Amino acid sequence: MVNILLECFKISDPWIYDELKNYIKPNHKVVVIAFSFRDSLIKNNDDWSTLYSKENGQHYKGIIDSLADYGVSEDNITFINYFADTKETAAQKVADSDIIYFPGGLPDRMMERIKEFELYEVLTKYDGIVMGNSAGALIQLSEYHLSPDRDYPEFKYYDGLPYLDNFYMEVHYMNTDIQNESINRVLSERGKTVYATEFMSGAIIADNGNIKLLGNVKTFIK
Repeated sequence: MVNILLECFKISDPWIYDELKNYIKPNHKVVVIAFSFRDSLIKNNDDWSTLYSKENGQHYKGIIDSLADYGVSEDNITFINYFADTKETAAQKVADSDIIYFPGGLPDRMMERIKEFELYEVLTKYDGIVMGNSAGALIQLSEYHLSPDRDYPEFKYYDGLPYLDNFYMEVHYMNTDIQNESINRVLSERGKTVYATEFMSGAIIADNGNIKLLGNVKTFIK
C-alpha cells in the first residue's frame, strides 16, 4: 500500500511534484471522502455544497486543480457526500477508485462518519493509493495525537485507520511551545518517531513500509 500524507492540497510545487508523479497517474480514478467538516458550519446538503460542490464549493476547485496537474481529469474525480450518498453508493465509489483522498478538517469527526457509513472495513481492505492533507493525513495513522488548538483544547490521542503504526505526525509544525510539548509527550508515552511537517511545506510518503520525507520535515526520536 502507498500512503501519502500531505500538509495541504497544493501539490504542484517542485519539491513534491517530481516524487508524486511516480504515484498519481492520468488514468487514475479518485474518490474524495468529504467527511471532515465542522458540525457547527455544515448542517445539511446545501451547507456541504458550499465546501465541495462543483458549482460553488470552496475546496472543490483546489482539489480538482491539484490533481489536474498530474493529468487526472475532473471526470475521474468523485466526492462522497455525507448528506446525499448512501452506505451502498459510498462503498461503490471507493471500490471504483484507484486513489482515496481525505481532505483536511476535523479528523475525529471524519472517522466517526466513516464508521457511521460502515466504510471502516471497506477502507481497511483497500489496496489502492491513500492520500490526504492535514486531518486527512492524520487519520491514516492507526493512532494519532492532536496538539491543543482552537478546535481541540486538550492534548489527546485518537484512533485512525490501521494503515501506519510505526510513527506519529505533527502537522502544520511551526516550532511552537505547544507543539513541542505535545511531541515530547508522544515520545515519552509512545516511544515512537514523530515526523513534524512544517507549515505548507512538508509531506510523507509511506510506500509499502519505506518512508520518504519530502520538503521540510523534522524528525524527532526518543
